[in-house]
Amino acid sequence: MAKALFHKAQRVFVKPVGTYALVEKVIPHWVKGMDEPLRVTYDVGLGRDFSAGELISEDTMRGHSDDPDELLLDQWCIQRQNNRWQGDGDSSHHPYPGTFPVVLTDECNWGGWRVPGAEYNRDPARIEHQARMIANAPDLVRLCKTLVEAAERSTDEPTEEVKMALAKAHTILRHIYDVTDYTAQAAE
Repeated sequence: MAKALFHKAQRVFVKPVGTYALVEKVIPHWVKGMDEPLRVTYDVGLGRDFSAGELISEDTMRGHSDDPDELLLDQWCIQRQNNRWQGDGDSSHHPYPGTFPVVLTDECNWGGWRVPGAEYNRDPARIEHQARMIANAPDLVRLCKTLVEAAERSTDEPTEEVKMALAKAHTILRHIYDVTDYTAQAAE
């Protein structure tokens, strides 16, 4: 059963949106015959209800990091799920017979990236590679940010090769963080 972790008028950081908001309503979801609500969601005035896992209290934010973006970069992991469509005899080209990867991108271990079993059977090596790439994306973004910040602080003139890599890093970070820039590029 669920208990409310936040209260009305509490200031919280909304991870999916990357901004602060005030809890406008605490919404318990009741099931007949239960003493406590099944789950609790929160209306913070951003167009949809958010679960407790998507919110962080302001007190926690103060003790965590100066950079709110750091909280958006979770640690993702790969979990194996049983492939109910794969028979015992057709596992010769599968790296992990009888299973397929699921990248968990939520602290509650239920949200994330999945692939249909038929698509996995078509090219398992490619899907396994994609899962590893996605699971390591937050660490790659941290690395990219660190390199760009170190280059900006440096007084030395970078080589042409490093300049090209930094330009690519800037483009990647702009693509991740500047939504308006990306939508303008997609429209062109």
